[in-house]
Amino acid sequence: MVFEKVKELLANQLGADEELMTMDTNIASDLGADSLDVVELLTDIQDEFQIEIPDEEIENIKTIGDLTEYIQNNI
Repeated sequence: MVFEKVKELLANQLGADEELMTMDTNIASDLGADSLDVVELLTDIQDEFQIEIPDEEIENIKTIGDLTEYIQNNI
């Protein structure tokens, strides 16, 4: 459920194909997200899942799997 919602949010924001996204997909290099995209994505994620992602954690989130795992561990 979390993985599917994360893919949906990424697809909507970046115009990426959900079918090509895996847990290993790198948000920046594979999907072309720049720093502004990441900020917008994190805002959407925090709103959708009602969580707060501290700045120090953001540095550790590189892949869709990292993001999904963080959300699952904090909701």
